[in-house]
Amino acid sequence: MSEVLVRAGLALLRLLARLPFGALRAIGKVTGDLLWLLARPRRRVTLTNLALCFPQWSPARRRAVARAHFRAYARSFLDRFVFWFEPEARLRALVELRGVEHFLPWLGKPVILLAPHFVGLDAGGARYQADFTGASMYANQKSRVLTDAITAGRNRFGTARLLLRNDGMRPALRLIRQGVPFYFLPDMDLGPRDAVFVPFFGVPAATVTSLARLARATGAVVIPLVTQMTDTGYVARFYPAWEDYPGEDLEAATRRMNAFIEERVCEMPEQYLWSHKRFKTRPPGEPGFYDRGAASQRSDRR
Repeated sequence: MSEVLVRAGLALLRLLARLPFGALRAIGKVTGDLLWLLARPRRRVTLTNLALCFPQWSPARRRAVARAHFRAYARSFLDRFVFWFEPEARLRALVELRGVEHFLPWLGKPVILLAPHFVGLDAGGARYQADFTGASMYANQKSRVLTDAITAGRNRFGTARLLLRNDGMRPALRLIRQGVPFYFLPDMDLGPRDAVFVPFFGVPAATVTSLARLARATGAVVIPLVTQMTDTGYVARFYPAWEDYPGEDLEAATRRMNAFIEERVCEMPEQYLWSHKRFKTRPPGEPGFYDRGAASQRSDRR
């Protein structure tokens, strides 16, 4: 992609970010509906995931949640440019931080902030950084211009320590031990390496054990920070620190993480990142889900 086109696109998105929030949400809804029509492969992935995780739902309900997910994802994408580049006062007005009492006692101590892949992920991260220091990981984009823009947006307050994913976990280990909270997103299928198959809504899912291993290596406490999109903005909520985590059994600790995420998904099912191939890696000998699309063939008809 031409860097000139990337610059033009970013300039347009920053202009859109200046619109009133209601207008921006309306554009996001239309954009989500267009993506639903045009992004057929991701639509199929989303419907397959929902069929696997919620077989008890009717096809009509799964389809409605899938369409709502596309709208929520599109809205959250446009909102990012508000949180990254618009005045701080607007960020604070749109994103509420709750449950801070669960986090404050651990300031200066080793902490891992568990942030599952809900659409409000960047909103919660930006709001957190307005008040506190922290670290997180990022991946380089194909476009250097885009990488620089994202990095600048995510470090607008100068409180973030952004770590390159390719550098591995050692930089994160050092920062956690120094008392820098680590905003961690370990709930994607990253392949079989350092992963175990544990249930996610009853389906074996390749899940990295990084959360448990980091907590064990650093003595860090795990505090979930989950962000929910609302009609008027977002709510980023700290949950109580997990007790007796990770324990001796890494697989059990990883199952515990997935179970917590399942509970949050049931509270806002359209906001989880269903367009990600969460079950791409299969146990040896088990056929894949996405190459066949069998779970969503019947519900993928317009």
